[in-house]
Amino acid sequence: MPLYEHVFISRQDLSNTQAEGLIEHFGTVLSDNGGKLVDQEYWGVKTMAYKINKNRKGHYAYLRTDAPADAVQEMERLMRLHDDVMRVLTIKVDEHAEGPSIQMQKRDERDDRRPRR
Repeated sequence: MPLYEHVFISRQDLSNTQAEGLIEHFGTVLSDNGGKLVDQEYWGVKTMAYKINKNRKGHYAYLRTDAPADAVQEMERLMRLHDDVMRVLTIKVDEHAEGPSIQMQKRDERDDRRPRR
């Protein structure tokens, strides 16, 4: 099955448990349609570059999935209809990277950066 990575932003006035509950909810939607949630990360509340729906901050979540296209389309459709979700980004990838995402790594663990001049 194809591999996907999803990032979605939910409203800032949700609690952490509600934001993590959205991750579980969309994971079950995916599994009900024949997909599998490989990995999930809750990145926390972050400040956005510009206001979205009068919100300056948002709860960021990251999902790695292994699902057919129909399951991903259904999950994206439900994300767009959900009142708490502000933005969704889905990318099809060839393979999932091992370990935590860049957002979850410490600065000293990021060794693939160019040296400063």
